[in-house]
Amino acid sequence: MAHGSRLVDLVQTRIDSFLDERTSILRSISPDLEPLDEFSRRFLSGGKRFRALFCYWGWEAVSGAGFDPFADDEPRDLAPIVSAAAALELFHAAALIHDDIIDRSDTRRGAPSAHRLFERTHAEAGWLRRSDDFGTASAILLGDLLLGWSDELLDEGLDPMPDRNAAAAARAEYVRMRTEVTAGQYLDILAEQSWHQRRDDEQRVIAERVITFKAAKYSVEAPLALGGLIAGGTPSQIEALRAFGLPLGIAYQLRDDLLGVFGDPEVTGKPSGDDLREGKRTMLIAAARERLAPGPRGLLDELLGDPELDEAQIRMLQRTILDCGAADEIEQLIANEVGRARAALADAPVSDVARTELDALATTVSRRTS
Repeated sequence: MAHGSRLVDLVQTRIDSFLDERTSILRSISPDLEPLDEFSRRFLSGGKRFRALFCYWGWEAVSGAGFDPFADDEPRDLAPIVSAAAALELFHAAALIHDDIIDRSDTRRGAPSAHRLFERTHAEAGWLRRSDDFGTASAILLGDLLLGWSDELLDEGLDPMPDRNAAAAARAEYVRMRTEVTAGQYLDILAEQSWHQRRDDEQRVIAERVITFKAAKYSVEAPLALGGLIAGGTPSQIEALRAFGLPLGIAYQLRDDLLGVFGDPEVTGKPSGDDLREGKRTMLIAAARERLAPGPRGLLDELLGDPELDEAQIRMLQRTILDCGAADEIEQLIANEVGRARAALADAPVSDVARTELDALATTVSRRTS
């Protein structure tokens, strides 16, 4: 993954330089905007950079460049792919900020979420009205700001491209991704609040749709396709990247669902069983409901989504989900989806180095612990 680690460094450098440019505008308006600068940098430092990596390897899969970004004689202009990868990271940060507001999450990566940071700022300053209202409103605006900046950063990369058809196709992919994520997020909150009016045999279908559009496409498939389109990929190449990316994206989110219930808070940076308190109607919960007898299923439905669940209740629900075999079923689904992804990659018309690195990434994202 040597090229990948170098790409991560380039993306962070591009993010930092872009933020320097944009936050200088904020500082010219008012020193009161300093928290927008500080918190945007906080949420854009570190992280796994999976979307940036998939974007780069989509580009490499088509271009076959095999570049060394630190070589003096590097012949290719990397600005389009680095800017696109960085734009994905800004988009991801905006999505997480908004997601934490929707879920009322207190933490992100082991630190306070954005709305809690703004809430604390308000409380410590002794301003008027409610600190939580200020925190929510300010975090919404920060997410909106990063969302707009992600578009600007993408355009800065695409505008100089000589192949205008490739640039237009890449822009269209990004726009579609943005729409799909928003639609998936709405379907997620709808599922949490309307599940009781849905038939039991609909629960899994609804959870699958949420996984696909809220997470799988934008986490893996769209970044791969975006990179491939920037490189001028043929329809068969882009189709192959999607055939690999969608099942792997589903596996990625299924792993996330398991971590949301069983993850170690010291590793995930989130409280144990956080998805249970938030009432997430995931594939894991759908599988558990299908397996449980009416009594235990009713108790699961009653407790799921109660923000006041104590540790004993969390452990009880975790044991219920484990004992009925739902967690094992999700593990098998993850293995199946990764198998589908690898089968699509085996004969795909992509570069050999990209095939090797994408195979390694499939292992990384499907077996991660945070």
